Amino acid sequence: MAVKAGQYRGMTAEQRHADRRARLLEATLQVWGRDGGPTVTMTRICAEAGLTERYFYQCFSGLDDALKAVMDDIAAQIAERAVAAVEQTAGGPTERVRAGIGAFVEILTDDPRKGRVAIVESMSLDALRPHRARLLRQFAELAQHEARELYGPQAWSQEEGRLAATMFIGGVAELVTAWIEGTLETSPGDIVEAATHHFTVTAHR
Repeated sequence: MAVKAGQYRGMTAEQRHADRRARLLEATLQVWGRDGGPTVTMTRICAEAGLTERYFYQCFSGLDDALKAVMDDIAAQIAERAVAAVEQTAGGPTERVRAGIGAFVEILTDDPRKGRVAIVESMSLDALRPHRARLLRQFAELAQHEARELYGPQAWSQEEGRLAATMFIGGVAELVTAWIEGTLETSPGDIVEAATHHFTVTAHR
C-alpha cells in the first residue's frame, strides 16, 4: 500500500511532532513529580518517554523550557476547569466559589505530581521561580475577575481586590503545599472548605 505524501503510519509530520511533544510533557511530569525520585534531567525525561534527545530539542530549547511547559499546561487545566465549574454551577456566590476552588484543588491533589511540580518543586529551582510567580499572579487576576463577577458593586476596588486576591491565592498555594509535603493533616475537601470561607469573606466589602 502506498504511503500518502507527507504521512508515516497514518500521521502527518505535524501530528507526529505533537505526539512526541505530548509524550515528552507527560514524561517530564512523571520524572519531575516523582516523590523522592532522582533529580529531573533531560536524559531521564527522554528515557521515560522512549525518545532520543534529538526529538527533545525539536520540542524544547532546553530543560527549563520543558519544565515551564509542564507548569503552563497544569495552569491552563486549572484555569479552564475552575472557570467552567463556576459558570456551570447554580446557586449563589458561595456555591459557585466552592465549585471553582474545588476544581482548582482537585487537579493539584487528585494527581499529586501536578501539585508537586507546579507549587513545590518549581519553587526550589531558581530559574523557575519567576515563572511560578507569574502564574500565581495570573491566578490572582482570575480570582479578582471572578470576585467582580460574583459580587458586583460589593466587590473591592481594583487595588483592594488585587491585594485580597493575591493573599487568597498565596494562602491556597501554601495549604496545598503543606498537604503535599505531609505537614498538614487535613483532606483536600477541608482545604476547599477553608478556601471557600476565606474567599467569600475577603473578596468583597
